[in-house]
Amino acid sequence: MICGVVHDDRTSDVEKTLRRVAGIDVGGTFTDLLLTEADGAGVRVKLAKVPTSAANQAVGVVKAIEAAGVSPADLDLIIHGTTATTNAVLERKVAKVGLITTQGFRDVLELGRRTRPSAYGMTGSFEPLIPRQWRREVPERLNAQGEVVTPLDEAAVAREIRTLLAEGCEALVIHFLHAYANPAHELRAGEIAAGIWPNGYVTLGHQLLSEFREYERGTTASVNAAVQPILDRYVQRLQNDLSAKGFKHDLLVMNGNGGTVPASIVAREAAKTVMSGPASGVMAAAATLAQSGLANAITYDMGGTSTDVALIHGGVPEVSAELTIDYGLPIHLPMVDVRTVGAGGGSIASVNKAGMLQVGPHSAGSEPGPIGYGRGGTRPTITDANLVLGRLDPERLTAVQSKVSLAEIRAAFERDLAKPLGMGIEEAAAAVIRLGNVHMTGAIRMVSLSRGYDPRDFVLFAFGGAGPLHAVALARELGIPEVLVPARPGLTNALGCLVADLRQDRVNTVNTPLDQADMAEVQRLIATQRGSALAVVEEEKAEIEETVILHGADMQFRGQTHLIRVALPGADVTREEIQAAFEKAYFHRFQVRLPEIRAVLVNLVTSVIGRRKSFPLSALLDPAARVANVDAAVIGTRDLHADGGWHKAKVYARDKLPVGARIEGPAVVQQIDATTVIEPGAVATVDPIGNLRVKV
Repeated sequence: MICGVVHDDRTSDVEKTLRRVAGIDVGGTFTDLLLTEADGAGVRVKLAKVPTSAANQAVGVVKAIEAAGVSPADLDLIIHGTTATTNAVLERKVAKVGLITTQGFRDVLELGRRTRPSAYGMTGSFEPLIPRQWRREVPERLNAQGEVVTPLDEAAVAREIRTLLAEGCEALVIHFLHAYANPAHELRAGEIAAGIWPNGYVTLGHQLLSEFREYERGTTASVNAAVQPILDRYVQRLQNDLSAKGFKHDLLVMNGNGGTVPASIVAREAAKTVMSGPASGVMAAAATLAQSGLANAITYDMGGTSTDVALIHGGVPEVSAELTIDYGLPIHLPMVDVRTVGAGGGSIASVNKAGMLQVGPHSAGSEPGPIGYGRGGTRPTITDANLVLGRLDPERLTAVQSKVSLAEIRAAFERDLAKPLGMGIEEAAAAVIRLGNVHMTGAIRMVSLSRGYDPRDFVLFAFGGAGPLHAVALARELGIPEVLVPARPGLTNALGCLVADLRQDRVNTVNTPLDQADMAEVQRLIATQRGSALAVVEEEKAEIEETVILHGADMQFRGQTHLIRVALPGADVTREEIQAAFEKAYFHRFQVRLPEIRAVLVNLVTSVIGRRKSFPLSALLDPAARVANVDAAVIGTRDLHADGGWHKAKVYARDKLPVGARIEGPAVVQQIDATTVIEPGAVATVDPIGNLRVKV
């Protein structure tokens, strides 16, 4: 799929040099590209969407560039979001990792916290990323103040490193107790490893995460080591493929915190790229909201494999350092707080052993995909349910390999769902949609209500290839008053890569009651964090228009386990300002004040953001394609199942809709990268930058 759009955004005669920048996002089903060509005459946009090449994602990236009608040699910059590390961890297709840790603590990664895989009963199992035989202990010990209790046994370190090498380990983690308070032993062990280990895949726990809690620090380091070789090989393979076709410029990679880092250093902290793909969509949403005059949104990204939701408050995406990618694998690195559920367009619907309808978590993915894609899929999915109910046009699906009739899809629903459940085909398809929506509303409640936010104060920002199909029904269920569907919903993650800033986050543990904290030391730590992060961001200063520095703290009341992130007013913050910020954040979250309990300053956090040049979102639309009135954008009618019944709905071509167009539901709005269903009773209008704003 290729679409060229020209927007006349005139600049001075000085800017005559053509500059091409590509944002590329690799999803579970499709690889999306959004390319801008900018010069003194304006900004032109090219779009491409190709199936993801699961075996080697680099192939799909190159194909997407070529599908846009350009060569890698023509590009000045590529910003890339990838699911390589996420999928590697979830599928456990990771590198063989060895761990060297403090004597007596080899099982920390397995003991974890007092959680269990299943909420009910004692069933379930957990397999850590590093099996026990490759977790080795050496004599050494520091106390919580960083004082040496047992000196490091350097001979034991060298011996265990050689043993792990002999057993075929490709990556190494060095993780000692209390290294966040004093990294001397980890640093010395790292020096020893540098002289023995044959590659650069050595992770020192404190360098990745200088934070207390040995379990979370250890799992974060183990994830980093497990995906480091995979990400490094992938990036090198991609750079080689691009270079072979003439690409000679910068490649930036999206991090899970919503920023980008140069490809040359991304593998050092590979764990930070987990959630790279979902984060890019949230950044695109933030950019769209800023240009739409909005500040608060719940982002809802429904793709082919899963659905990701996040929250933007005051124009800033919520960031958390408590992501758990899978049971027993918390990653304590600052990342855009995205919640994922296994409900995507390719989620398989089935009847379980109890005779109940089940949607997900298994997905048809891109291969074989939903039945309607004609790539060999035989099991009903959410996408197929939308086809049966007239919500999707079978003639307009992207990347169909061989045509499948609607009768074949209906036959599969009858065989696998309708007959076992004792209901009609349409009734079964509607049940699949409803159950999928239940999963997604649950995720939206997790990012809003569970944090003290009322969904009614937000808009629902719907994107992804399937998001706009379900968004109005979800908003109605949750009481959200408005849905915003961006101009290119199926390519929003690629847009996120294009508009993402460069970002570096730093975290250090203090873990001291606030009234006893040495404020001079607090300010020194903040200054060190700022200097370290600035140095990395400024390596790409040619891409930066301005630099923003944010300071924060993770805090709790004494005796509590969980942390609350609070914003700090500056590097020279006072004790009183920290206390006031914490009390305000705690009351907002829990509506409780606890003046009799002491506050604890646990971690200091600094984020340095290099803002890149703003991208005019109006360039995504082609003014020449628009018609004079909304009726001229109607391309047909069809039967649509929505809001519990069948309706005759008008079908509109999104590209033709003029600014200010008003559409009353039931209706369907189609475009090359997504379909939007406007439920009965809802009213949609087109705003000045091309967003579809649906009042529920």
